[in-house]
Amino acid sequence: MLELKRIYWSRQALRVAYSAVVMWLGASVVLALMPKVNAAGSRSAATVAEILRGMVDGVLAAVSVPGLFLVVLTVVAAVIRARDLKRRDPVRRFSRQQRREGLARAGGQCEMESGLRRRCPRPAEHGDHFYPWSKGGSTSLQNFVAACARCNRTKGARVPSPGQQARMERRRQEYVAPAGPVSVDHVSVGARQPLA
Repeated sequence: MLELKRIYWSRQALRVAYSAVVMWLGASVVLALMPKVNAAGSRSAATVAEILRGMVDGVLAAVSVPGLFLVVLTVVAAVIRARDLKRRDPVRRFSRQQRREGLARAGGQCEMESGLRRRCPRPAEHGDHFYPWSKGGSTSLQNFVAACARCNRTKGARVPSPGQQARMERRRQEYVAPAGPVSVDHVSVGARQPLA
């Protein structure tokens, strides 16, 4: 669970940083394009070519630092995406046995959250990867979540938050029938493929 928390928060931090740099870049361009006023308080008379050259030079100077940050964040995102591709489980679909066991574990009911963070009351129709397959989630029973069509579509390929993972594990403790002591594999949720 600790690894999935780290992955979630690092991806959220990357999204926030990317948005902040894009806003910084936009503000830099707008500020660079604003007309300059000289010390006397009046605009200086200049030719159109000088004005355009000054605007281009101002924009280039203003976007150099945020542009560099944007390039760095884009490279980091590309590295993460490439590592996700390397982690992908060669098996995309759950086996019939995994599907039967996963749906039986859930009692045929969707395990995802509906309103007010409660368990969805609809019947399960799909087996979903809790940690998305496209981001390196394993095709294992630990990563199997029974889902209705609506919840499956809504979740998409997003990495669940640590809170969603903890709530799912708490809910599973309520409805997973223990055969002796409850094994961690039946209650815990989310699994990631090792980097090949």
